[in-house]
Amino acid sequence: MADRISVLIEEEKVQSRVNEIARQISRDYKDEEVHLICILKGSLFFTADLAKRIESPVTVDFISVSSYGDGTESSGRIKIIKDLDDNIAGKNVIVVEDIIDSGRTLSFLMEMLKVRGPKSLKLCTFLNKPERRVVDVDVDYIGFDIPDKFVVGYGMDYAQKYRALPYIGVVEL
Repeated sequence: MADRISVLIEEEKVQSRVNEIARQISRDYKDEEVHLICILKGSLFFTADLAKRIESPVTVDFISVSSYGDGTESSGRIKIIKDLDDNIAGKNVIVVEDIIDSGRTLSFLMEMLKVRGPKSLKLCTFLNKPERRVVDVDVDYIGFDIPDKFVVGYGMDYAQKYRALPYIGVVEL
């Protein structure tokens, strides 16, 4: 039986918001290079769309982190699965995430990156679940605040399915 998915944020709203965030980043970094760090795998679509729309020069790198053990609940322990290829010292860095809920992973990651000496370090998330926050995280750019629902699409998956949906949907379990 196929999963039922209801639309939470339509494709047009997704793309409109990406455009708005890109314009804000372009204003904030006028004529300065921006180094985006894409957190794999979920933020791949958002990072790619954002990079295409930012008017400042853009470079991109990738990192993969996990805070989950074998279960579906966060273990609280963060593991770097794939580290950055590039040195970020002296760069304007924006970490790009698909969704922030507890804040544990991003808090750890931002502290880890801060000691690597970037010129500036900001956080951008497409989706934000503030009611799930356990650890305070300063988020500089937010696409949408959403309720505590299990979402898919635009890079986010359910058992590796639905990443390529152009909208944000809620899996009706």
